[in-house]
Amino acid sequence: MAQTDPSPDRFRELMLDGEPELQDVLTCVFGIQRHEARTYQRLLDSPGSTVEELAAELDRDRSNVNRSLSTLRKKGLAERQRRLLDSGGHVYQYSATPLTEARELMHETLDEWTAYVHDRIDEFGSENE
Repeated sequence: MAQTDPSPDRFRELMLDGEPELQDVLTCVFGIQRHEARTYQRLLDSPGSTVEELAAELDRDRSNVNRSLSTLRKKGLAERQRRLLDSGGHVYQYSATPLTEARELMHETLDEWTAYVHDRIDEFGSENE
């Protein structure tokens, strides 16, 4: 599973928002940027997309889309498959991790972070006891 360091500020913002959207939760739990969460959502709607297609749909530079995809892959939120072209060569196609799996990953990531914080709380002042 991808490790992350969720920001306490992002958690605070998330708790203050009455009904956070998927993008809000993704950025908070995985510590990713909003444009990366947007890329994930686009992949949910358009599985098998290429960088070029995503760049056009998201109105972003290809190099930025590549970086977003790299981040999403590291976090376990996207997969890449190589497709051979009839004309020779290949192209990479990207798909989002299905939302059911992503939800489980969000739960696991949040649970791990919560356990870590609980352990840290228990350590406070233990050297004085």
